Amino acid sequence: MREAFQSDHAPKPGGSYSQGIAAGGFYYTAGVGPIDPATGQVVGETIEEQTAQVLDNLEAILAAAGLGWGDVVKVTTHLQELHRDFAGYDQVYRSRLVEPYPVRTTVGSQLMNILVEIDVVAVRP
Repeated sequence: MREAFQSDHAPKPGGSYSQGIAAGGFYYTAGVGPIDPATGQVVGETIEEQTAQVLDNLEAILAAAGLGWGDVVKVTTHLQELHRDFAGYDQVYRSRLVEPYPVRTTVGSQLMNILVEIDVVAVRP
């Protein structure tokens, strides 16, 4: 059984996918970029600004299912410029997530006009 969740406080999907979906005791989010949900525009020019917006968007998608950062067990991050931007991304990430930190995979990827995209997996209580 699957249940989709949608938040008006996060960008609407740009294609045929759900923002978040619960299945089998887990909650999965789609990859989320640094888009302002009100304007549809990319927020910020630096990795720190964009990472903060992505985390805001993910927080809203988690909240739609009654979840928060403490429920997240896996994070996958795509950085346009992995070597240049990892430290700035990690600094913002550490300020928002809680210990014990989720497991994480961070990779360099070709992204469309953004510096960072993140998706998460959370456990549903």
